[in-house]
Amino acid sequence: MTQRIPEEFWQAIDEFNAQDYYACHDTLEALWMDAVEPDKKFYQGVLQIAVSLYHLGNLNWRGAAILLGEGMSRLGYYSPEYYSIDVEKLITESQEILQGLQESGPENVAEFAQQLFTVDRLEGSDGIVPLKVPQIGKFV
Repeated sequence: MTQRIPEEFWQAIDEFNAQDYYACHDTLEALWMDAVEPDKKFYQGVLQIAVSLYHLGNLNWRGAAILLGEGMSRLGYYSPEYYSIDVEKLITESQEILQGLQESGPENVAEFAQQLFTVDRLEGSDGIVPLKVPQIGKFV
C-alpha cells in the first residue's frame, strides 16, 4: 500500500456510498490507470463492483453478475481490510447480491433491482430481510 492515500480515493468511496456509481467509476478509473500494485488491483476490484451496481440499475443482468464476480475475486486478496476499508464486509454484501441476482434470473432483473435500490422498503415487513446496496465502510 502506498504511504499516502490519494484524496480521489476517498472521493470515490463517497460517490460509491451515495450510489453515484458512474462518477465512482470515473474517479477510480483515473486512479487505477496510474496506480501500481498492490493498489492497482484494489482500485480495479472496487471499480468493478461499482460498475456492476451501475449495470444492475440499468437492468443489465449479465453485466452486473459478471462484474460482481470479477470485483469480488480481485478484492479477496485485500480482505479483511485495506486502506481502512472493511473489504470483508464489501465482499460479503456483494456475494449476497450476486446470489440474489442469480436466483432471480435475467427475466426478473427489474424487480430485483427495484427491491435492492428502494430505500423506503420496510426491513422485514414481508417476513424477509431485504438485501441492501453495499456501503463501503471505513474502520475508525
